[in-house]
Amino acid sequence: MSHILVVDDETAIADLVEVYLQNDGFTVHKFYNATDALACVETQPLDLAILDVMLPDMDGFALCRRIRENHLFPILMLTAKVGDMDKITGLTLGADDYVTKPFNPLELMARVKTQLRRYIRYNQGVPTPAEPEEFDFLGLLISKTTHKCTLFGEELSLTPLEFSILWYLCQRRGRVVSSEELFEAVWGEKYMDSNNTVMSHIARLREKMHEPSRKPKFIKTVWGVGYTIE
Repeated sequence: MSHILVVDDETAIADLVEVYLQNDGFTVHKFYNATDALACVETQPLDLAILDVMLPDMDGFALCRRIRENHLFPILMLTAKVGDMDKITGLTLGADDYVTKPFNPLELMARVKTQLRRYIRYNQGVPTPAEPEEFDFLGLLISKTTHKCTLFGEELSLTPLEFSILWYLCQRRGRVVSSEELFEAVWGEKYMDSNNTVMSHIARLREKMHEPSRKPKFIKTVWGVGYTIE
């Protein structure tokens, strides 16, 4: 069963999350500070992390960034902050999803399972024969077999979600993909009109690809419609 890292300095919340995860059969590694959590990350194979933003020794954003230096497993942020910029900050630093406190534990479990299904599918799944295993055009090479992406020979450090977004757009090269379609295909959840998650991840992808925001060469915005790779 999957190993889940839980980091929250609020004992009651950490204990609650642990109980729900264990009830679903997950192995939980629970910590109340970032220092102990980082030691676990370097010694224990993990499948997903749930990080609180407010920690006593290092904020969750910094912890997320440290984890992303060497690991690609999904990261969910728990935050009491509801501002869009705080959410965008977490996504920009490599988080895959966020949950705002106070939260429904059942919703958190659903998000955990969604992220794990996606992570396992794109890292351990075998592609069907009819589906291309890689795309190579204009200096961009993305391979589903190796789960690697290079741009002009330079390997891009993409999170599983970022890889999934780019792969989905490459599969549909030449057509416009709406934010709704992209979100529901990659996140596996119902799209909400006020959802800025897709925009945040596209912005992060462009940054990693060294794309100018106004005239990107690869991922282009069709205003009012969606995104396309031509």
